[in-house]
Amino acid sequence: MAEFTVYDETNAPEESRPYLEAAKKRMGFVTTLNGVMGESPELLAGYNALAEQFGKSSLPARAKQVVLITISVENGCEYCVAAHSTIALRAKVPAEVVEALRAGEQLDDPELEAVRRFTRLVVSGRGWVDDAEVQAFLDAGYTRRHVMDVVLGVGMKTLSNYTNHIAHTRLDDAWQDQRWTRP
Repeated sequence: MAEFTVYDETNAPEESRPYLEAAKKRMGFVTTLNGVMGESPELLAGYNALAEQFGKSSLPARAKQVVLITISVENGCEYCVAAHSTIALRAKVPAEVVEALRAGEQLDDPELEAVRRFTRLVVSGRGWVDDAEVQAFLDAGYTRRHVMDVVLGVGMKTLSNYTNHIAHTRLDDAWQDQRWTRP
């Protein structure tokens, strides 16, 4: 297994340091994910830019959390499932919703279930989603912009999920309570 350095704002390549400093300011610590991404200032910058844009996207706050956890479960990313489960719970997403997402189960809330289902189809189909499924998402009250916002979330999480798979990123202490093991 290739070993990847987990950088922080003091020892990262010069171009990565501002991004790691900003991450520390935002989160209170430099996540090991960001530390690993620090190897490539471009990856780190791209990931952070996508994360910022996804945060600004038109999806409702709880739907954003559903998107991020669903993608990470579908991609089997143990790090991201734990991290986003913790963040979702802190954002007051009901624990039963988070648990169902982690188990890959249908949600009782029809609006959130529409997001979960559509997101899962985007990831599993690598973007090839049947027109009827896109229409079902729109019929559930979402818009074409929401469709594109899900695609943005998939792009963002693909960067982090794949980084974690390759680097075997160590789970931060902050996410330990929501540790998840890929089935």
